[in-house]
Amino acid sequence: MSAHQPAILALEDGSVFRGIAFGAAATIAGECVFNTSMTGYQEILTDPSYFGQIVTMTAVQIGNYGINAEDEEHAGPKASGFVVREVSPIVSNWRSTMSLDAYLEKHGIPGISEVDTRALTKKLRVDGALKCCLSTLPLSDTEAVARAKAWQDMAGSDYVKDTTCAAPYHWQTGDASRHNTQYLPVGTTQGATVTPKKKFRVAAFDYGAKYTIFRKLVRHGFEVHVFPATATHEQVREYGVDAVFLSNGPGDPAALPYIHQTVTGLLPDYPIFGICLGHQMLTHALGGTTFKLKFGHRGGNQPVKNLETGKVSITAQNHGFATDPKSLEKRGAVVTEINLNDRTVEGLRHRELPVFSVQYHPEAAPGPNDADPLFTDFYHLVKKRKAGKI
Repeated sequence: MSAHQPAILALEDGSVFRGIAFGAAATIAGECVFNTSMTGYQEILTDPSYFGQIVTMTAVQIGNYGINAEDEEHAGPKASGFVVREVSPIVSNWRSTMSLDAYLEKHGIPGISEVDTRALTKKLRVDGALKCCLSTLPLSDTEAVARAKAWQDMAGSDYVKDTTCAAPYHWQTGDASRHNTQYLPVGTTQGATVTPKKKFRVAAFDYGAKYTIFRKLVRHGFEVHVFPATATHEQVREYGVDAVFLSNGPGDPAALPYIHQTVTGLLPDYPIFGICLGHQMLTHALGGTTFKLKFGHRGGNQPVKNLETGKVSITAQNHGFATDPKSLEKRGAVVTEINLNDRTVEGLRHRELPVFSVQYHPEAAPGPNDADPLFTDFYHLVKKRKAGKI
């Protein structure tokens, strides 16, 4: 896009933010949210959980290390639009293959810079996530606000069907393009994962999964067989898997009854681990309910306390809905973790079944790796089940 082209971001309440366009020449509506991560903009843009959302970064300068193939969490960006204070005029990283501006333009995603992101973030915290319209084309304030108001609400929306895979497939461990090899700084093995020799077959439901989740499962001893969100529990059983994984994804968890039904059908027979939307799918499958948060949790600095161990982890998060703890009390489930900022549910387990889930992202990407041991916990849970110990 040519330099200094004007752009506009209009909110449903009539607020208008003006800035400079970058990325694609387009007009898009969606839900305006903010992310507090200092780095990892490429992983954020390509996370399918952001489908239907226009993401505001609170970090001041974005784009300084460009774009590279290794850091993609899906095939291309899934966020609808991007809002930043400043786009770096310089790209400096040995892995970079293109600039952020060129990347968004290539994939048809509009962006707006030179916005007062502090004021915008404060508004979203006070008023909650708002419907919005971002345009890098000539568009009046009145029309932009009207388009924002006309956009469908996130509540009640099934975006999983837009982000799931089309058919089952095997996540290839030896395919270099999958980037399964763990990156470690030269000269150190700190944080290295020791992959068990014994492999277990896991059915991983793709509700809009981040690729790093599959990479983590591979590194922790699993053969990953990916299934679309529409797969039934009968189809999963045909593959002879040892366990089930429920992935992250976009939209309203209450709007996915076909997934609730499938997970309910798998509960009695398999160890199950869920992350983010997968956690919410487990909530509904157990008979619990979810509700929409005011502005959600999005960033790499969310403190979570484990109520059973007392341990506090700093976690990566990206969700706009949460589990109602009261709805789980009579469903055989126990709340295991809470968010220390607002006390919302961050984890659960079943009292009798080998089933657990977390609302946050233990795979990080981007973010801290405090919760990486959960993948090891899942492996040991499956190992015990196969040995007949649970």
